[in-house]
Amino acid sequence: MTGFVSFVSAGPGDPELLTLKAVDRLKRADAVLYDDLAAGPILDHARPGADLVGVGKRAGRASPRQDHISRLLVDYAAGGFRVVRLKSGDAGIFGRLEEEVQALRAAAIPFEIVPGVPSPCAAAAGAGLPLTRRHAARRLQFVTGHDVSGRLPNDLDIRALADPGAVTAVFMGRRTFPGLAATLMAAGLPGDTPALIVEDASLATEKRMRTTVAALARYLDSTDPAGAAPALILYGPLAEGDHD
Repeated sequence: MTGFVSFVSAGPGDPELLTLKAVDRLKRADAVLYDDLAAGPILDHARPGADLVGVGKRAGRASPRQDHISRLLVDYAAGGFRVVRLKSGDAGIFGRLEEEVQALRAAAIPFEIVPGVPSPCAAAAGAGLPLTRRHAARRLQFVTGHDVSGRLPNDLDIRALADPGAVTAVFMGRRTFPGLAATLMAAGLPGDTPALIVEDASLATEKRMRTTVAALARYLDSTDPAGAAPALILYGPLAEGDHD
């Protein structure tokens, strides 16, 4: 009997931000394959006796290969298991969901996708900020800060990212933001454009700093990213919020 896979979005980390559907799927799963950032108290919702398998990927650390993760999903489901693939943030945003979905489709295994709270939403909420502004920021864009090699992607739409009327969320950009900022400023983005960096968004360990694009680039260029907490960067016409 073929099983079933639920791609469950864990949100930014705070278990109170899980959806009711996410909690239900965790309670009914026979196996949970989870990302590093979707672990901790969130796994307390898993059914006692369920297989808990860590398959997280972290920059600069040894991580499971993507084909290995996809193979695990197929093998568990082919054995009749109800499987939860627990992904941090929203599963469909920079989570390599497509590769895993393709593997399941190739094996004729049914699945569903359970959406969740994206980390930019949690980061902005924690700082008391809206992500859009009626007259100043009518566009919101998400971009990854690194490619598969860990470098700044070379095919970014710099014109769009330098738009002073858009709020931009940069995922996984701690290492590459200094280079991105230099490119953006060369393309016309003012260096004093407001910026916000948030570590561990939604968690008790959350830290945030409001600054400018130029100042944030200098700060990140002078700090060692090794072992640092996951961070999300927002820049653009951000509204007034707290100033932590």
